[in-house]
Amino acid sequence: MFSRRFFLKQTLLASTTALLYGGWWHRRALFLGQEDSKHAKPRLPVVIATWDNRSATAAAWNILSAGGRALDAVEAGARVAEADPNDTSVGYGGLPDRDGNVTLDACIMDEKGNAGSVTYLQHIKHPVSVARRIMEKTPHVILSGDGALAFALQEGFPKENLLTEEARRQWEAWKIKSEYKPVINRERHDTIGILALDMQGRLSGACSTSGLAFKMRGRVGDSPIIGAGLFVDNEIGAATATGLGELVLKTLGSFLIVEEMRRGKHPQRATELAIRRIAYKYPQQARENQVGFLALDRLGRHGAFSLQPGFNYALYQDGQNRLFEADSLFSR
Repeated sequence: MFSRRFFLKQTLLASTTALLYGGWWHRRALFLGQEDSKHAKPRLPVVIATWDNRSATAAAWNILSAGGRALDAVEAGARVAEADPNDTSVGYGGLPDRDGNVTLDACIMDEKGNAGSVTYLQHIKHPVSVARRIMEKTPHVILSGDGALAFALQEGFPKENLLTEEARRQWEAWKIKSEYKPVINRERHDTIGILALDMQGRLSGACSTSGLAFKMRGRVGDSPIIGAGLFVDNEIGAATATGLGELVLKTLGSFLIVEEMRRGKHPQRATELAIRRIAYKYPQQARENQVGFLALDRLGRHGAFSLQPGFNYALYQDGQNRLFEADSLFSR
């Protein structure tokens, strides 16, 4: 027969074990970003992009709605912006550096965490596709400058003049002022960051830019840097950035957002925390410049937040391609 003392000891042991393991499962769910969403039904597919890039999200949606891969979708979406001569901050038509050279940066990540990036690339219209080839065909993550150009030409990308007449006109007008000062990006278009979640639950992202207009020769911003301009973790979610790259680089904003989602934060809250981190660390620069973040989790929930008002984004979900304006830390 069991004694009363033995029974009490076993009951206490069982209770303690349940508490410990129950707490462990609770912490694990929180770590994986599942605590507030474990019963939620995913809304697939979805694609989101910085600024009014509804043509880009439409191109991505065509792939996603047909059951295609998120990686193909984000590349197709970014290529739309890169080929648009009226887009003065991405690809063909991008404003040059202060010496008149159009230099491009881009990166891409797939659902497995593979990444490719290109920096300071000239004469190639689609840097996002070069970044994908780097990811898939080389042992490296980043190729830069002449090396990136040589690789692109080897892969069959045509060499082109990317400086449009409109971009040249703006550069000539800027030279008259001889002033090098970033301008607050409130309403005008900037870097395209694009994130997608396909029907199979695969997340991918891409980011492409011609960088800060009239920048110093050789300058590289956050857009091609994994963890800064873009980060994807298929277990949790993805994030991308736009705006003044120096502020994003110094805070690794996209990586921070994904890690906040891993801790259980909704994508909206995670983007707000990343913006507030910038404002806390660099208060003066935060008031004078623009940074915006987008985030997408593996359930199809999204978030967006910026330093200054005027940051909008395109969202294609549930068969609707819509434009939204993000909330901001500062008011007009």
